Amino acid sequence: MRVGLLILLLLAGCSGSVTEPVSYFAIETPRPFGYVIGDEIAQRIVIETRSGIALQTSSLPARGQINRWLNLTQINVKQQGEQTVINLRYQIFYAPLEVKMLSLPGFTLQFAQGDNTLSKDVPDWSFTVAPLRELAVRKNEQHEYMRPDVRPPFLSGSAAQMGLWGSFLVSVLLGVYLAYLYGYFPQSRRRVFKQALKQLAKLSEGDMAQALTIAHKAFNKLNSRPLFQHQLADFYRSHTEYQRINQLLDWFFDYSYHYFFSGKQAVMPEHLQKIRELLEQCRKIERGAL
Repeated sequence: MRVGLLILLLLAGCSGSVTEPVSYFAIETPRPFGYVIGDEIAQRIVIETRSGIALQTSSLPARGQINRWLNLTQINVKQQGEQTVINLRYQIFYAPLEVKMLSLPGFTLQFAQGDNTLSKDVPDWSFTVAPLRELAVRKNEQHEYMRPDVRPPFLSGSAAQMGLWGSFLVSVLLGVYLAYLYGYFPQSRRRVFKQALKQLAKLSEGDMAQALTIAHKAFNKLNSRPLFQHQLADFYRSHTEYQRINQLLDWFFDYSYHYFFSGKQAVMPEHLQKIRELLEQCRKIERGAL
């Protein structure tokens, strides 16, 4: 009986020894040599703890100036289950006259487990920093020992030039297309009704014969041959966009026929306005705006 009790006590004592609060603690750093003024040093701390133990972020060093030659520029803490990864980035501003040993200062991490607090020390990390150039310029018999700095290469501007010329070409093409739409090219069919409207603007209801003639010439030019009312169906097949104003076109040809051939068509100011409205609709169609 006593032997069994003794064995249980021994097992209980052993079980406490394998449940450490911090089961894994590692500090990962780069090379400890070859640094110069302005270089950055990354330090990575990996910690694995028991469940229920949390890192006290207030125990981490504060971001900013550590001392007159060292700044802490970045702090990043990642929690992945029971593993905590701390990434620190330091920048050094020490300008030595010769190779010198320096140290990243250590600090103490605090962990909370209920009302209890646990500590883990991060030790100093030493590294060497070297001058950018020699303190004194040495010379040999022929010339200076130290050569001047290499001039930086010029940046290639070919991509920017290609982009500039491409933009210019696209702008020119768009300008030509807009000029075509607005009928600025001579002999362009997109100027047929533009010219007709310009001529019509100078007329009054007393010039109805001239107004009708101007409109007929515009339709004849667009159709490439004389256009009559009984040919409108064929006209719509080759110029389908004008079918949407078929009522205005029917009225125009009917009005023109009675004016020129029956002699019984009265002339009113609104008739000239309706012809002007017809040509304005045709102008919108030839510009692609309708």
